[in-house]
Amino acid sequence: MRFFGRYGFKYRGNTLIFYFTCYLQVNHSYLTSNLQVFFKCAKITLMVDKNTKVWGGCPVRFGMSQFGDKWSFLIIRDLMFKGRKYYHEFISAGEGISTNILATRLADLESNGIVSKSKDPIKGSRFIYKLTQKGIELMPMMLAMIDWAEKYDSETEVPKDFINNLRNDPDKLQQDLLKNLPN
Repeated sequence: MRFFGRYGFKYRGNTLIFYFTCYLQVNHSYLTSNLQVFFKCAKITLMVDKNTKVWGGCPVRFGMSQFGDKWSFLIIRDLMFKGRKYYHEFISAGEGISTNILATRLADLESNGIVSKSKDPIKGSRFIYKLTQKGIELMPMMLAMIDWAEKYDSETEVPKDFINNLRNDPDKLQQDLLKNLPN
C-alpha cells in the first residue's frame, strides 16, 4: 500500500484526527488552507459506516471501512509483529479488549479479506488467525505509524534497534519481518 501526499495523526481533546492531503470531496470532512482533508473520529472505537453508498473515491475512507478502529489495528499489529495467532492470545495481550469486541473485529477483518481463520490441526476446537496477502500489504502503513509514534510519543515502547533498522533500511526490515510471518 502506498500513500500519495502527506498524512499523519493529531489529537484535539479526546478526538483522534487522521489527515491526508487529498483532492477528493469526502463527507464529514473539511478542507484547510493546505488542502488537507481531516477525518474526524468522534470515538476511536466506532468503525466507519459500511452502509454508506457514496464513497467519493477517497482511499483513506475506503481503508477506514476495512480496518477503521483501534482494536482492528491492534489485532493486525499482534498478527504482524508479535506472533499472536490464537483468540486467547489476543485477549491476554494486555490491551483490555472484551471478548465480544474481539470476536466482532476478527469477523470483520476476515470478511474484509485481511485475516484468515483456520482450524488448529493440533487442537481442533480452536482456530488459528493469520494475515492474508491483503493484510500483509498493510505492513508499510503499520511501519509508518510506528515510525511516526516513536517520533512524537515520549512513552513509546518501540525498541531502539527496531526503530534504527526501520529508519536506516526499511526495505530490509520489512523483508525480515515478512520472513517471520507464518505461511
